Amino acid sequence: MNIKYLLPLFAAALLVACSDDESSPTQASDAVVTVSSSSEGVLLPPELSSSDVPPAGDVSSSSAPAPAVNESSSSAPAIQTTDENGKLIALDPSKEYTFYGSELTGKEQFMYGRFEARMKMASISGTVSSMFLNYDNSYKKGEEPWNEIDIEVLGKSQTQWQSNIITREADPSISGTTNSESIHEFGFDATADFHLYTIVWTPEYVAWEIDSVEVRRDTLGMTHGTHADADQVKFLTQPQSLRFNLWASKTPAWTGEFTGIGLPIEQQIDYVRAYAYDTTTKAFTLSWQDDFEGSTLDTKRWSRGNWVMENVQYRTQNVKISDGKARIILDYEVD
Repeated sequence: MNIKYLLPLFAAALLVACSDDESSPTQASDAVVTVSSSSEGVLLPPELSSSDVPPAGDVSSSSAPAPAVNESSSSAPAIQTTDENGKLIALDPSKEYTFYGSELTGKEQFMYGRFEARMKMASISGTVSSMFLNYDNSYKKGEEPWNEIDIEVLGKSQTQWQSNIITREADPSISGTTNSESIHEFGFDATADFHLYTIVWTPEYVAWEIDSVEVRRDTLGMTHGTHADADQVKFLTQPQSLRFNLWASKTPAWTGEFTGIGLPIEQQIDYVRAYAYDTTTKAFTLSWQDDFEGSTLDTKRWSRGNWVMENVQYRTQNVKISDGKARIILDYEVD
């Protein structure tokens, strides 16, 4: 069975000049690897390690002639790979699959604010459905700091979500990041209906709200880890863009194992509101609201990702506008 996976080989060389429909990655890779399996039957794809990947151009050295084709096998019933709703229920071992995710990336750079989105999230094992703020150059590391604030629904559960701040000091000798992940219960299935998700970022605190109820607040002076960025609220000094994405992780302990079973899925956004923050009055003022009316994306405000994100390839056509919603899609193609 040949299953095409997209494996992260974090490489700054991926960067290219972006058009209005492209944006810089938060994490990137440029490798597409085909992995062979000799197992028989309809199997789910295993988690891969470097030892699983055959060398390029690897072929059998056997000089035995190819077996004759059994003409009667052509009448064998086709393998059912999708259910009545078109959802993937099995992988055909005779075919290759490529998985595609998507990211909606805001072009505006914010320094503090309140950010709201009414969304129906998406979730199958191995996936991440998110809303987050990110300093655009974070992924470069080296002499660039990392600043990021997350809301993430992880594929292991539709009734939980993760809040997180990610920071990294601008020190080329440090490759890792400081994280303050926390898991919260929704009390509902986040994939069943729309709910209001909010990130509040000020110089004094970062807060997360679900349906206008504050769930977590990190304040200035709280520390995580021992590096210079341990006071994460203090270290959020870079302007950030507002982003939404849907992708598949290569870390099953975090999200559950990704197999592709259950695709396609989509995260839907009813509207997005952005509020400016006045550091003197400490008040928030609505700057704009996008209701995603019509059939086209406002390219003055948004771009769409087109890079590799762990187990998926982002593609611009996987962000669609219809019925007053922005639809962020995770799907697949049989190659």
